[in-house]
Amino acid sequence: MSEHKPPSISAEMTSAALELDLRASLVCEAQQGSRSAADLLVRENDGWLRGVIYGVTGRPDLVDDIAQQVWTQVWERLPTLKDPRRLRSWLYTVARNAAIDAGQARRRRAAVGIDQLGDGVTDQRRRRAERSLAGDEMHGVLLRAVQSLPALYREPFVLRHLENWSYAEIGELLGLPVETVETRLVRARRHLREALKDIIER
Repeated sequence: MSEHKPPSISAEMTSAALELDLRASLVCEAQQGSRSAADLLVRENDGWLRGVIYGVTGRPDLVDDIAQQVWTQVWERLPTLKDPRRLRSWLYTVARNAAIDAGQARRRRAAVGIDQLGDGVTDQRRRRAERSLAGDEMHGVLLRAVQSLPALYREPFVLRHLENWSYAEIGELLGLPVETVETRLVRARRHLREALKDIIER
């Protein structure tokens, strides 16, 4: 029987480069108005984009609305994407920013809602509203801690711990060697521990 040798590193690199070129070609077609290319981009990226949104907001009930906003922004801004090979990184930034904006807006509305509760409402309703806001505040503490990470560390941290991406996938997305990804994650965790300690003790 003949032995099946594993693919060489050079073969794997060639395959990865080919996949990246095909993805870039798909983006170019979508930029030129191809509906089929646009539909394929959605199918390939919608799942992990929703994971990013959920990871930031912590609210599965908000994911659909924010995802729709993200894709609306993507189609409006896609012609401005100069390097189609950076699509995934660009999509990640759009999704993350949209999720953060939505979370901040929701917390502002919740705070206003409690302020507007008058004497005509029962103490039970007031306590329920306050507990809801307290939950938002705890999520806000975690979100502020993650947001306090330098951008250099924040992106690999979110992809690894919220999206469960492998080091290799993160390296491909951010254009980094795996060793650099590992180093940044170690520093991100250290920074996050200090940030959480500072926020809680304030």
